Amino acid sequence: MPDDTPESRQDTSEDTGFVSSYLLYLLAAASHAASAQFHAHVRETGLRVPEWRVLAWLHDRDGAMITRLARISLIEQSRLTKIIIQMEERGLVTRQGDAKDRRRVRVWLTDAGRALSQRLVADARAHEAGLISKLTESDAARLKEALNTLLDVLDADA
Repeated sequence: MPDDTPESRQDTSEDTGFVSSYLLYLLAAASHAASAQFHAHVRETGLRVPEWRVLAWLHDRDGAMITRLARISLIEQSRLTKIIIQMEERGLVTRQGDAKDRRRVRVWLTDAGRALSQRLVADARAHEAGLISKLTESDAARLKEALNTLLDVLDADA
């Protein structure tokens, strides 16, 4: 139960403390708040969030390697490999050795996986449109550009 004391209900509009302007907090809090409703929708379909991320990536780039899917899913590769096996058992994806290097495994959508990914991508686009509608068009464009730039810089540093 939330703390409902007078101290906990203080106006935070004038909060200039460290956390309220800390980039990592702002990124995490915005992501959590923006994702919560859609992730609940994903779970209603019987998927876990990493599975949704796999389907969304394969929707546009079928045949991705597990290493790439792990990065997109934001989880470690060994854990994702287990999830991919479970998704394969449920008929959502298939795994195949890479034609050029059999040590590499690529993941492909099945017909059922493609149908589910198409439905969820459409739902995600609608959810995103609702979020973006709360911003000005220029703010939304600048926010996406800034986040993509930050991701590029961080990838280059990794």
